[in-house]
This record gives sequence, C-alpha cells and structure tokens, in this order.
Amino acid sequence: MDNTDYKVLEVKDLKTYFYTDSGVVKAVDGVSFDLRKGETLGIVGETGSGKSVTALSILRLIPEPPGKVVGGEILFNGSDLLKLGKRDLQSYRGNRISMIFQDPMTSLNPVYTIGNQLIESVITHRKLKKEEAINEAVRLLEIVGISEARKRLGSYPHEFSGGMRQRVMIAMAIANSPDILIADEPTTALDVTIQAQILELVDEIKSKTNSSIILITHDLGVVAKYAERVMVMYAGKPVEFSTVDNIFYKAMHPYTLGLMNSITRLDEEKREKLKPIKGSPPSLIDLPDGCTFRNRCKFYSQSCKKGFPPMKEVEEGHFVACYRAADILKNRLVKK
Repeated sequence: MDNTDYKVLEVKDLKTYFYTDSGVVKAVDGVSFDLRKGETLGIVGETGSGKSVTALSILRLIPEPPGKVVGGEILFNGSDLLKLGKRDLQSYRGNRISMIFQDPMTSLNPVYTIGNQLIESVITHRKLKKEEAINEAVRLLEIVGISEARKRLGSYPHEFSGGMRQRVMIAMAIANSPDILIADEPTTALDVTIQAQILELVDEIKSKTNSSIILITHDLGVVAKYAERVMVMYAGKPVEFSTVDNIFYKAMHPYTLGLMNSITRLDEEKREKLKPIKGSPPSLIDLPDGCTFRNRCKFYSQSCKKGFPPMKEVEEGHFVACYRAADILKNRLVKK
C-alpha cells in the first residue's frame, strides 16, 4: 500500500453542539473527512463556520458544559477517540496529536517560564530525566529558530514577542514527534513577515517528520501554497472537499466561488474590485430549511429548500454539497 494513501485520521459525521440559554448552537453538524499520512489538509471558511470547533473536537477539548460532541466517529489509526477514557486520551493529546492554538499571546501560562512549560510536556510523554528534558527543550527551541536557546529557557512569555511565542508553541507541539499537527490559525495577530516565517517553519517540520497537518485558516493564499487537499466549511457543515487545484480552478459550490471572487488576484492585468459575498452567515441556533447558503446564493432555485444537499462525488475525488453543482459545471464549460 502506498504510504501517502494511508488514512491516519478519519472523521465521520461529527456533530458538536453547544447548549445555551438561547437555544442549541449546532457549531459542527455532520462533518466528515479523512487525513492521509504526510499530507496537509486545509480547512477554510468564514468566522463561525465551525473550523476551530472541529479541531477542538478531535482532541476532545470542547468545554463541557455548554459544549458536547453528540455524534460521529473520530478514528485515529483505527481507534475511535470519542470512546477513550480520560486517562487513555492523555496519551494521545500532545503526543500523537498536537495542536498549535491561534493566539500565542494567551496560550502560554504567564506564571511559568518557557523552559518549565516545554520540559513538562517532554517529561510527561517521553519519561525523560530532568537533565535530558532540559537538553531536549534547548534542541526544540533551536529547531524553531530561537537564539540563545538555553538562556531563553528561563524567560517568561511576556519577555517574548508574538512571533517568538508562536515559535515556542510550535516547539511544544512537535516535542513528541506527533503523527498529526493541527495548526489553528497559527499566524493570527502576527505581522505579515512573521506570518510567512511561521508557515514556512510548519511546512519544513512536516517535510522532516512526515507528520500530517490540518491547517485551519481563512486565508486562501495560505491554502494554495501549503495544502494538498481542502475542505470548505459553511455554517457548521462541509460544502466542498477536493484537491487544492480543483478548489481553486474547478470550484463547484457557490460559496467556494464566492470566496474565490472575494480575494485579490495578482495574476490579472486589469485590477477589478473585490466581489464580497452578499448577506451574512445564518444563526447556528435557527438555521433555514434546506441549503443553509441559499439566502446568499445567486444560483438559488426552489430545489434548494428540500433539505440540506448531500455531499456527492461530482468528479473523482471532488465532493460537493449543492443541488446546482451540475449546472454550475455546465456553465463553466460553456464559458470555456
């Protein structure tokens, strides 16, 4: 079997709801995808589409209450993470599956030194002696580009810049050579130059360790450069899933097309105004009947009211949840 076809993670019909005084928020409602060994999977969508909740659900980091994973399977190398007890789950978190959180300013504990936080993870999962753990922490900081690494072990988070804190978060995430690295908006609040450095670092680590990466972002340019496959999410559901080339050049869901039209293109001689998607995402408490995107969709028809469209394979490896996908494809072929 080709190693690149091995599915290290399979998420099947995942549902994560939040129970509030205003009603049930269906933050993730029927998400399914797989992650292959050594690949980078991009997950994109507007704020509130369910990207981060999907990632937190994989590691079972949803706060209970008010949140709860109410259905589905999360198969890691064949084992369902949703069926594991808390003690067994600890052997996976930060060890087999790690996460880079989106805000480096608040993800590190301000009252512990950088060294303490790095060393704790290494000792917990790898059972190293303290001196060995210190040397390993130094090595990890050097890998992520922190100068004077041994001296920096005694520093506190507030003594680091935002970019340096994010590098520390990456060092903690890769400390135990995880099979899966989840990067949840890893460049949030960082300036453009530092963003590029962080993303290059994550990609370099992937190539060295053959880890699989789930890259959650709203930046389609980042997805185009680093991902092999892409899942587009809207209102808690996946609406399109395929290779990065298909998503960028053969998109068939109106929402994906809208995302493409709302980004700046540098390869066009004539600069055109950006075309924002009209309207706003629906409330996840009171979702409309049928397709949740229909109130913002220029391809809307009466068929879009008959229930949320099932995810169908319209081409090999290209899945779309849209009743009008075939018409959109025909329209594109006619234009060519």
